[in-house]
Amino acid sequence: MENLLESTEKLKNGLSLPSEEAERTAELLGYDSISDAEKINFLKALALKGETAEEVSAFASVFRQLAIDPEVSDFAERGIDVCGTGGDGFGTFNISTTVGFILAAGGVPVLKHGNRSITSKCGSADLMEALGIQLMVDLSVHRRALEALNFTFFFAPAFHPVFKAIMPARKALAAEGQKTIFNLLGPMINPAQPKHQLMGVYSKSWVGPIAEAMGALGLNGGLIVHGVPVPNSALDELSCAGVNYHKGFGALSDHSGILELVTAGLAECDAEDLKGGSVDENVALLMDFAENNNDAGIKQGLRDSIYLNVAAGFLSVGKVGTLSEGVDLAKAIVEEGKLLEWLNKVKVFYSKI
Repeated sequence: MENLLESTEKLKNGLSLPSEEAERTAELLGYDSISDAEKINFLKALALKGETAEEVSAFASVFRQLAIDPEVSDFAERGIDVCGTGGDGFGTFNISTTVGFILAAGGVPVLKHGNRSITSKCGSADLMEALGIQLMVDLSVHRRALEALNFTFFFAPAFHPVFKAIMPARKALAAEGQKTIFNLLGPMINPAQPKHQLMGVYSKSWVGPIAEAMGALGLNGGLIVHGVPVPNSALDELSCAGVNYHKGFGALSDHSGILELVTAGLAECDAEDLKGGSVDENVALLMDFAENNNDAGIKQGLRDSIYLNVAAGFLSVGKVGTLSEGVDLAKAIVEEGKLLEWLNKVKVFYSKI
């Protein structure tokens, strides 16, 4: 099969692709010889049919293999990635990035993968740059960062050269407002392939299928989560506002359904507490949080929401057995000044490379 036409017709007829065919179509999308029009028709047909867990897993498997290997598999074995698909439009503070910082300060290797945000006033990459974390570094720096900080960031464009051939089709569909399988794949194609993951998705309908896909990729454990902070809204992470849905995979495959805040020892908050702002505003909120400044602008609901996600991260890697244990550990890391100490180490490390 040297084109996408046959598979596109199957999709238009409502047929799902078996793994082998899905993998081949993923490879073909990276070929310059396949026209953008053909790629657009295929991706639109796949989205309109509705992607299956098998198709998502097959695509993720291909793009994980095609990524540049940062050669940190020893860290990946016990490490985690914490991120969401984006696309929820809720405008929260950088919760998942802050969660990654606390996990790292708590001794968990965090192998974060991501890109610049198109819609957010302060995306993950923007916040990290403001803190001194360099996005484009030599491969050797990733190992050194993990050794010194338990943290590194893999800037997606530097690790997925094949995406250059897919970008025009993705941009054309995005201009139409059409989500595609690539809106899900970002957190699943970390080039370091960490064995644990806390991943948020933009729609409740994806919680179960993505957990299934993650299990098929062979990860050891983790959680797929989605929040509804107020009716008719969406959040690609956990929070103390509204309702949270979760599904585990690997070692946490028995976790499923609505996540009750009481099990984490936390109280419900107002959705407005979660809102972020510009890069400078979010850096100020982060520093208030790290300095444990209770009189500052960061709301208790946001603090607790960060702790909830950190607890889910600790649970995902098996460092704690319950969410309440995870919340206690997260609070201790912040209140004992370990997060602030870690942020200072970050500045020193990147100032010397």
